[in-house]
Amino acid sequence: MHGSRRKRTDPVRQDRGPVRYGPPALDPGLPALPELVGVLAASAGRTRPEPPGGGTALREAARAYWQRRGLHGGSEDVVAAPGASPLLFALMAAHGGDVLMPRPCPAAWMPQARLLGRPAYLVPTPAECGGIPDPYALLETVRRVRAEGGSPRLLLISVADDPTATVAPPELVREVCEAAVAEGLHVVSDETWRDTVHRPQDTVLLSPAEMCPDDVTVLADLGGALTPSAWPVAVARFPGTGRSAARRARVLDVLTALGALVAEPVARAAAHALREPAPVTERVRRAAVIQAQVASAAHRAVLTSGALARPPQAGRHLYADLGPLRSRLAALGVTDSMELEEYLTDRLGAPAPGGHRFGDELGALRVRLGTGVLLGSTPEEQTESLTAVEPLRLPHVAQALSMFAAALEELG
Repeated sequence: MHGSRRKRTDPVRQDRGPVRYGPPALDPGLPALPELVGVLAASAGRTRPEPPGGGTALREAARAYWQRRGLHGGSEDVVAAPGASPLLFALMAAHGGDVLMPRPCPAAWMPQARLLGRPAYLVPTPAECGGIPDPYALLETVRRVRAEGGSPRLLLISVADDPTATVAPPELVREVCEAAVAEGLHVVSDETWRDTVHRPQDTVLLSPAEMCPDDVTVLADLGGALTPSAWPVAVARFPGTGRSAARRARVLDVLTALGALVAEPVARAAAHALREPAPVTERVRRAAVIQAQVASAAHRAVLTSGALARPPQAGRHLYADLGPLRSRLAALGVTDSMELEEYLTDRLGAPAPGGHRFGDELGALRVRLGTGVLLGSTPEEQTESLTAVEPLRLPHVAQALSMFAAALEELG
């Protein structure tokens, strides 16, 4: 897992800031589900894309998926797109106005707002979790923006969060949503990671759409839990109101203008995954168990080094604050999150995007650490990790964790 350590006298790398060099999708570290590969392969001869917003089968599968999670509606309330980024772009374009989001937030959110020329405001998160703004900070930000002549209309949140890997407590989600709705904001809830919760029996995840059904649009990139990220597809569920129907129509216009259409083979595989047959649900369950174990081990290594991190509750990553190691990092020439990203990416041999990618301050020494890469670098190792009773005892996993811990211990 180690890469060669870059000399600090090397030329400045060009991939430290531009959006095009943003963090890649988080590696699950597990092979694609053979059943989904079979569905995709069987449809490979279908050369036409789905219609804008997705075909009937895909939208109906998404509707049923959400209904099983307590979110009712019709397939006419669903839109599909080739990935979360074009879908979020279309949603923001359809709503207009200024955008608010928690700090930190997913790496794609701020660039989407910039592309649209929309003012975007980052709101501090509560101490308990990431993914949602502190309710009081949200109200203060809304009032300040309006006092300065702004027009806040949209709040983006993620109850199971990237980059912090936390799950927002239901009571805080309710406070935030009620505050947002009272201020006239529409909420977009990114629930990409909801099916990756590590310990679902101990963690309550409540969708904002359950609390404020007329004021929340739910977004989910299926690459979070159901399909490989190389098969781009995401779905959105709109409220069943006349106003939302008009916004959905505008979203379809934007997706059409962008040519953002889902490939039919991908749509068929996605629809199959959304129907959740037994092999799919078992893979999702098993992946969450494995990711919980490896993420907990990585979290222990982070804390042992003297750095800080909230306990990971979902996803295949954690968000570490290396501020307590600032003196040692400064001696290595690392003084901000861009330099930290560069240093740890080289040291770990895997992407370690700095906090600036997620809206955090450049001077804060924060970094997102993927944990899926610890499960193996070859299909054979990944398959072994998937089927092992105790994956942390596998030689390749144990070695990867040892090298991960050693890279952090050097900074302590």
